[in-house]
Formats: sequence, structure tokens, C-alpha cells
Amino acid sequence: MFYSLTMLKNTMSQTTSSPLLQVNDLSVRFKTPNGYFDAVKSASFQVSRGESLALVGESGSGKSVTALSIMQLLPYPLASHPTGSVLFEGQELIGMEPKKIREIRGDKIGMIFQEPMSSLNPLHTIYRQIAEVIELHYPASDKTDIERRVLELLDLVGLPRLKNRLGSYPHELSGGQRQRIMIAMALANTPDLLIADEPTTALDVTIQAQILELLQDLQKRLDMALILISHDLKVVEKMCNDVCVMKHGDIVEHKRREALFSAPEHEYTKLLLASQPRKMQITANENEPVLLEAKNIHVRFPVKKNFFGKATEFVHAVDDISLTLRARHTLGVVGESGSGKTTLGLALLRLLKSTGDVKFSGKDIADIPVQSLRSQMQIVFQDPFGSLSPRMSVGEIIGEGLGIHFATLSKQEQEERIIEALKNVRLDPETRHRYPHEFSGGQRQRISIARALVLNPRLIILDEPTSALDVSVQAQIVELLQDLQQQHNLSYMFISHDLKVVRAMSHEILVMKDGKMVEYGKADDVFDNPQQEYTRNLMEAAINLRTRKKMGS
Repeated sequence: MFYSLTMLKNTMSQTTSSPLLQVNDLSVRFKTPNGYFDAVKSASFQVSRGESLALVGESGSGKSVTALSIMQLLPYPLASHPTGSVLFEGQELIGMEPKKIREIRGDKIGMIFQEPMSSLNPLHTIYRQIAEVIELHYPASDKTDIERRVLELLDLVGLPRLKNRLGSYPHELSGGQRQRIMIAMALANTPDLLIADEPTTALDVTIQAQILELLQDLQKRLDMALILISHDLKVVEKMCNDVCVMKHGDIVEHKRREALFSAPEHEYTKLLLASQPRKMQITANENEPVLLEAKNIHVRFPVKKNFFGKATEFVHAVDDISLTLRARHTLGVVGESGSGKTTLGLALLRLLKSTGDVKFSGKDIADIPVQSLRSQMQIVFQDPFGSLSPRMSVGEIIGEGLGIHFATLSKQEQEERIIEALKNVRLDPETRHRYPHEFSGGQRQRISIARALVLNPRLIILDEPTSALDVSVQAQIVELLQDLQQQHNLSYMFISHDLKVVRAMSHEILVMKDGKMVEYGKADDVFDNPQQEYTRNLMEAAINLRTRKKMGS
């Protein structure tokens, strides 16, 4: 069925030279308690079949708002379009009646959303969510054909192992796996236009290369147009024909890819191209006391139960990991999505059940009261929106821990620490009265970092803390974390798929694959002279996204 559907779409594709999508003089205005806010100002661009356009810029520049305007997914009537037109195949999308726009969404226009955990339904299995996209637009589809298509999509996005876990829920998957499920849903009906909002943010370098090659292949086979929203300029340079650079809602530069990367004109574009995280200059002191020591850590999850509900088969998410983290040191943890990186961090924090020994400052963490442990060990979660309460203001979110762990502080003292934390992560303290949904993805990530920093912990586990940030803010956050480490004697466990950021931050590196430790040592030794083939493949893929080698089963 679906191969014939693809062929049908190709046959029906218009051969006219007119653009598939035309955005003309588009403006977006939000009504807020403090007045009106213009998020996008007179944006114009177009995309033809088989072509690709990138929207780049710092968090809050209007990239995602522009994309959501095309899909008419903004919170109307709080959002409005004072000016502008969005034409798709000659049809005006702005103001289109709901029934017609729903027929276009998910079928002719697909979208990969930025934050998979908040976009996926926590109550539905991954099979149900992928299949639903197909059933909504093709209700007469045979169940066997739908299942075959779901399995095909899992192969396409690099998730063959999930074929045996179709009944899994989003919270049972890694961040990268959730991202790929979102991509599978967007591609389910082979759309004419795909809008990809940070599609490789949560993916390791090898899967990045795989997904980018997949998108390029689909573009050619389906003559599909692509709008890519990304802060990763390497991805943009590889994928896109045209680039729009946005700042504060304005398109400040719009050029063909080659011209923009070789001869940028606007100062802001030059800043983006020059921004890279700098490697720390302070050498780690090997005589620092051991802060965290873990031996033989195991975490396993049941995947099959018998008639009596007893687990008979398990996935070994963390399999016999041992590590040591000293004061003022950073341990970088790298590996493919699903390798067990985040699970290891949660186990060390006693947020997941595990076996093995964990000592913090020489004490078994089982003997440390939970409240005391939480004030000394903090975590910045991978998905900022999913970890921020939508019913609390930013100030309340950041200050919540102060009320629990530092109850003796006065309201004024708590407010001062909240303001200081926001300044540390380069956010305006006046925004503390706003709510998470009023911020961009990168801004929400900085709020999560501020929430961890406000308690002055000794150890912070950072789970992809820069994945949602544009390159200029990445560099700022890395430098901020380095400064805070020196000022407050902090230790970090830095979990990331972005190897350039890991190298900038880390003193030691732990490489994981399928829950096991592949390589462990000083950062320079691991990066400059990796001993294992798996590690070498990761490094090669990071250097050149076009290099994608098979990394084993």
C-alpha cells in the first residue's frame, strides 16, 4: 500500500516551477499580560519542491514561531498575524478553516517538533502513536499494512531493536530514541514539505549522519521540500540550499548556502559562524579528593513477564560500570542514544533502582538522608520543557528547591538568589514572573540550569545541557559552567552526544555502548588516541558528519 502511495504522490507532484511554499511579509504578535510582543517581523522566503531552506539564529529569534505559523499551530487568538501570507500549493494557510488545515497537517506537511517528550503522548505506546498518524489520513488502511509501515519506519530512522518493543511508552525510551520516533511520525505519510525543528538535537553523531542521509534520500525520492530549523551550522551547511539568519524576529541575512558560509555580511551571522566552545585552560589536579565513587553498577528493566507477572527477560541498561569522579573535575559520558548514559546518571542519584556500590564524599549514599543528598547532588534533565512545571512561574521553579533545602532563608534572600541564578545563565531576571511556555527551547534549558545552580551543589549531572542551545549560547554556557566549577569547587558528570562540547568541558571520558563501558581515561588520551574501534568511529563521525560507519549490533 505505502509504496504505491509514495509512487502516487510522485506522479501527482506538480512539475510547475512555482514554489511549493511562499511566505510573504509574515508577522507574528503575541498578546501578553504586559502588552503585545512581536515575535516575527515581516519575514519572507520561499521553498520549491526538492529544495531545502534553513532558519538559523539564537534561541528566541523567532525560528520555531515562524515554522508553527506555517502549520497554523500557534495559540490563537493569543497569537495573531498583523501582516503576511503563507501560500502552500497556492492555498492560503493563514485563516484556513480547521477541517482543511487538519487534512494538510501530517499528510502534505509534516513536522518534527523540537522537544519529543512533550510532543509524544505519555499514555500511548510508540506503535499507537506512529500508526495513528497513518490512520487519521488513510482510515481505510488495512491493519497489516499499517503494522508493516510502522516497522519500515523504525528501520528508516535507525530503531530496528524497537521492533520487539512496540508496546513501549515514551518514558521507557532514551532521548535520542524519542527524537527518532518523532521523525518516524513526521515521515509516515511521505509529506511534500517537511518542517524539521532541531531534528538532530538529541542524537549522537553517528545517528545524526544516518538521519541526515535519510532526509536527503527522501528529498530526492519524493521531491520533498525541507525547512530545517537548527543551531548546528555543520548540519545546515550539509543539508540546505538557502539559509535565513534570524535575530529578534527579523531575517537579517538571506543567502544561498555557499555565499553565506564563505562571505557572510551581517555582523550577527559572522558571530554565529565564529562561535565555538573553548577548551578549558585549567589542568585538573590529580590530587583532588574523590567526591563520587561507583563500583559495579547494574540497572536492568523487565521487557517480558510470565502469566504470574514475574519478569522473565530483562534489558541490561547499565551493565557493570565503575567510575571515579574527583572534586573540581568533569567526567564526560558519551555514546550512542540508548547506550545507558542517562540511566547511569539517574542510578548514581538514586532516582533509579540499581545494584552496586556508590559513595559520595566517602559515605555510602544509602546512608545519606535523601534531602541532604538532593541538596549536594543536582541534575539538569535532557528535556527542559518536560521537567518544568507549566503551572509555576520561572521564579517559583528556580526557588522551589530553596524553600525545601534552605527554609531558613528569608523571602528577600531567596529572591536575591533566584535573580543571581538567572543572571548566571544570561537570562533577564525580570522574566522570572513568566511561565515556561513563554520561552524558547534554549531559554527553557537555561532555566533548568539555573534551577540546579541555585542550591550551590557539589555535584551536577548535566544530561545534554547544551543540546537545545544555539552555538553562541553553547559557548557562553560552557564558559559559565567552567567558571562556576572553579569558583564553587563543583564537579560535573557531563552527558552529551556533542563531542566538541564534551572535549571543551571534560577532564576524563567514559565511553558507553549497550550499557557497557567501552573506554575510560583522560580526555586528551581518549580523543587523541582512542583504543577501541567504537570510540574511533564516534570521533570520525564527529569530525565529518558524512562519515557513517557501521557500529555493530
